[in-house]
Amino acid sequence: MWQKQSRPRLLQAMLDAFRLPDLRRRILFTIAMLVAFRFVAHVPLPGVNAEALRQLFERNAALGILDMFSGGALRFFSVAAMGVYPYITASIIMMLLVPVIPRLQAISQEGEAGRHRINMITHWLTVPLAAIQGYGQLVFLQREAVISSTDPLTMVTMVVSMVAGTMFVVWLGELITEYGIGNGISIIIFGGIVAGIWQLLGQGQVAAATNLGGLVFYGIIALAMVATVVIFTEAHRRIPVQYARSVFRGGRMYKQGGQTHIPLRVNAVGMIPLIFSMSIVIFPSIVASYFANPQGGPPNLANHIMNIFNPDARLPLGFIYWGLYFLLTLGFTFFYTMIVFQQQDLPGVLQRQGGFIPGIRPGKQTVNYLNYVINRITWAGALFLSLMAVTPFIAREITNVQVVQLSSLGVIIVVGVALDTMKQMEAQLVMRRYEGFIK
Repeated sequence: MWQKQSRPRLLQAMLDAFRLPDLRRRILFTIAMLVAFRFVAHVPLPGVNAEALRQLFERNAALGILDMFSGGALRFFSVAAMGVYPYITASIIMMLLVPVIPRLQAISQEGEAGRHRINMITHWLTVPLAAIQGYGQLVFLQREAVISSTDPLTMVTMVVSMVAGTMFVVWLGELITEYGIGNGISIIIFGGIVAGIWQLLGQGQVAAATNLGGLVFYGIIALAMVATVVIFTEAHRRIPVQYARSVFRGGRMYKQGGQTHIPLRVNAVGMIPLIFSMSIVIFPSIVASYFANPQGGPPNLANHIMNIFNPDARLPLGFIYWGLYFLLTLGFTFFYTMIVFQQQDLPGVLQRQGGFIPGIRPGKQTVNYLNYVINRITWAGALFLSLMAVTPFIAREITNVQVVQLSSLGVIIVVGVALDTMKQMEAQLVMRRYEGFIK
């Protein structure tokens, strides 16, 4: 007993997790699926010029953002080059369409069967989105001389391979969700970001040779970002709720009251607003890249648009991209938060379950009160996400470190997935009377 208590808490919790057959099987299954994904991410499509692709990534920072969603597969232009990004796009589209289209809204309210049908529609929508994105990537890389000219049959084969790679990665993510630990799609993205840490360390080594002080300050800012993400991910406002329930004793009915609370998260929408706003700010650059003159040629209008919407742009040009990123994130946070809370219908749930907020009348007053609280705490969540979005730009300008590429979206994904996975493991350990990770 003394030996068990003398071990560090985290180490002891990990040992306890591996002692449980069910939890050990889930952890090993998740690791196996990640290994399978990394193998697929290194299976390149034929005819890809690796050196030209590397130079293209150095010139176009927007590709690095898409590479993050592909789990690092785009950098090798493998069969899984699009990763889960088409599926994320389809999921976002469905989230926006469900409250608007009555038929989809009715399906979503059919319980487990309705959620399954919505999920199937999302999967079918992923296929054409993946085909369009795959074809666009091939045309773009063909213009940049990364892949050689291909005949129509070869082009169709490559697009089909990329669509199949995307659906395979989505399938791996769903297997992780069902048989492993954590949200599978998030785990796939998490694995790709973590796999790029070695590249980040290599960039830091290059920066240390010329700007060691700036690199140290850059690291402090990165640690502060991680701590801030943890704080705002866990922060919530508790709304007290009183329930009046009836029980039968000795053939008579008695009224009893129960108390609980509704935890309203400060950041209730996670990273979705960042994905929305990032997709918009990089869209002009991606479209312009199809019409821009190749490197070495005279710049045209498309080249100038690419320079304006370039995340690597320095001041004062960088204000356009990052300022738009900040404002869009702020607006999308409020927009998506309202959609989420309308779908949850908290006032209706309270009324159906016989609950009420002390001091607030059920009905219209409850709706107004909850909307008032949500609007106030959403300001904190929106400012947090907006500041996180532009922190890499601020850190780069302050420290003058240009080599290291820090992604605020990547930090939020890594921290959020780590916390969610740890909570699921914590629940499994506590349920079996083991001491968990969280004190």
